[in-house]
Amino acid sequence: MNTEELQLQKETALVDAIFYLENQPISVETISKYSGLSVDVVTLCIERLKEEYALTQRGMELAHILGGWMLVPKKELWESLKDRYGRKNEVKLSRAAMETLSIIAYSQPVTKSEIEAIRGVASDNMIRLLIEKKFVKEAGNRDAPGKPTTYETTKEFLSVFQLNSLDELPQLDASEAERFELAR
Repeated sequence: MNTEELQLQKETALVDAIFYLENQPISVETISKYSGLSVDVVTLCIERLKEEYALTQRGMELAHILGGWMLVPKKELWESLKDRYGRKNEVKLSRAAMETLSIIAYSQPVTKSEIEAIRGVASDNMIRLLIEKKFVKEAGNRDAPGKPTTYETTKEFLSVFQLNSLDELPQLDASEAERFELAR
């Protein structure tokens, strides 16, 4: 091994330690700032770490979430871990809350009356719960009679569901998409 490879090993270890110490997604630029490494070197280190964590004997993997990187347990190990650690890492929402959250995610910005038109039931409590969990926030007011409040998802929603953006939401089939559109 030459000196450059050894140096990159040391820098990769430094980046790995930063991931271990962080409990939220961290951008390449922030890692660069914390480590004193250039963005290019950090990017190379992340590529090396992704390869190392992809090995079957490793229990963690690097996930790209909200424009940053984060160490997370491998999905195939989660079944064994969720009983002990699930309360911290697994979202526990009722079916009604998940339905409301889905409507907001796919239709945002959306008003309470639009949510209720899709669900067919009152949604006040579900919206309140989702705001308390910081998955949803008020996005403003619609330019319509009564100026109804609109709702949208938050960065916390993206983080918990390990999404970089709403573009990563699963695609709706034609009938689901039509149902969402009819309520508008």
